[in-house]
Amino acid sequence: MNLNQSNHPTSSNQQPAMDAYYQDDEIDLRDLFVALWKGKFLIIISTFIFACVAVVYALNAQEWWSSKARIVEPQVNDFAIYRQQVKSFQPIFDTYQDDGTVRVSKELDNLVNPSQIFAQFVRSFNATANKKTFFDNNETFLAFKNQLEQDADADTDAQQRRLYSEWYQKISASPAEKGRRDEYSLSLQATTQLDSYKLLNDYVAMIEKKVKADAFRNLQATLDAKQVQLQQQKTILESQAKQVLSVELQRAKYAYDIAKAASVNSPVQNLGDKELFAINLGAKAIKAKITALESVKNLAVIEPRLQQIDAKLDLMSKLSIDDNINFKSYRFIQDVEQPINRDAPKRALIAVLGVLFGGMFGVGIVLVRFAFGRKEDN
Repeated sequence: MNLNQSNHPTSSNQQPAMDAYYQDDEIDLRDLFVALWKGKFLIIISTFIFACVAVVYALNAQEWWSSKARIVEPQVNDFAIYRQQVKSFQPIFDTYQDDGTVRVSKELDNLVNPSQIFAQFVRSFNATANKKTFFDNNETFLAFKNQLEQDADADTDAQQRRLYSEWYQKISASPAEKGRRDEYSLSLQATTQLDSYKLLNDYVAMIEKKVKADAFRNLQATLDAKQVQLQQQKTILESQAKQVLSVELQRAKYAYDIAKAASVNSPVQNLGDKELFAINLGAKAIKAKITALESVKNLAVIEPRLQQIDAKLDLMSKLSIDDNINFKSYRFIQDVEQPINRDAPKRALIAVLGVLFGGMFGVGIVLVRFAFGRKEDN
């Protein structure tokens, strides 16, 4: 009985001790604010240092500016002279039929299709090979490349490839709106406003020149292929005509021998001309026919289609490609303009982030000191 009574006071004494322990482990917001207030100078100093570092970085970081433009497919009048030149070769590709009708070929249509010409410009604008050629002649890029070579370690090739890859991303032609392929936005990023403006104009001019050269080469390749085709057709038709002439001459000779043997010297009406060796003309006429066949030099007499092929080859020899004509493979709806705002660095944002990180760093230090101070007190 006494034992039980003695245990109750012991439990009562332990309860306040445990409550005190939990109360000591809790953070009083007033103590926390007091600690922050006491550490305000540390927070201010930390914020100031971070802000200064951020401002210095923002002022000294490499600037990047982007010039932009918008283009659409060219109108017919933008490449009318080129179209006229291409269409001057159209008769070479058309087929003239025996009934006098003309079957118009579409082989040249893609060469003067505005969508095809515009697509070729966009592909050339985004081509890595063209970007590399342009950068290798650009002083700004070469300065970055030379600096990289001076600072580079043994893995110079990998760093140069990385540099080229980064700069390739600075030139782009992308759809102005998602899903559209008839309007594109051109962009070029450089280290100054003037450079971005000048380089975009220079790059557009380079690509336009290349597209023109490609267009003339494609036209020449198409004409060369057609010329080879016509020459092959001519060779085949000439071979066939020679065979027909040879067979007809041989038949005439056999018919002449038969007519002479049958003493048929004059035309005979009651003899048919459907025989393999027709002698109804008589020996004299057949002899004249043999003489005429042996004197044939122009195979078009035997094969009329040779006339059409010869006419096409003759026209092809007289026409030539004038690669000095100018035409547009695109049309500006927004010309290249100097940028107003830089892409990077975002100085105001960097300064604000510097202040925020500085304040957070200072508050963090104060809170850590406060936490360790409470543990030492406990």
